[in-house]
Amino acid sequence: MAWTFPVALFFWCIAGLLIIMTLLAIRYPETPRVGILRIETTRGDRLFITLLGSAFIHLGWLFFAGPDFLWGALILSLVYAAAVFRWV
Repeated sequence: MAWTFPVALFFWCIAGLLIIMTLLAIRYPETPRVGILRIETTRGDRLFITLLGSAFIHLGWLFFAGPDFLWGALILSLVYAAAVFRWV
């Protein structure tokens, strides 16, 4: 893997998400909740589900649409993230 700016930005975003989730857990203690999956999830669980799903969305986008319009995959991933954090 080449350490280019996009790769570094990706890892900085993941680190930033982990820091934000840690600060949220300190400030507002987590309470597991049951969503449409019928399992108890915390914010960390929902973040993991979001990151995993977003990776598959991007891979599918690359397969079907190619690398030209990755902004569409990003928008779709953000909608997916909002849905996961709202209903899962």
